[in-house]
Amino acid sequence: MANVVLYTRSYCPFSKETKEMLEGKGVEYTEFLIDDDSALAQEMEIKSGRTDTPQIFINGTHIGSGDDLKALDSQGELDKLLNV
Repeated sequence: MANVVLYTRSYCPFSKETKEMLEGKGVEYTEFLIDDDSALAQEMEIKSGRTDTPQIFINGTHIGSGDDLKALDSQGELDKLLNV
């Protein structure tokens, strides 16, 4: 299995959708909630160059947002990255 890291906000519908998609594939992930943690939010922005959530990393590589994850899935590339 791949190492998947998500930076999310609890109130973000896109974060929820991304988690549900990964869970549907049986993928475990590490989640960092940035709601009230400015240090984590800054870490996410430095690593991804973006401030929107979710921000997704697979095996240390920045994938992008939930839309980027869905695009990889529709192209048939996501399962290869996730090793599922």
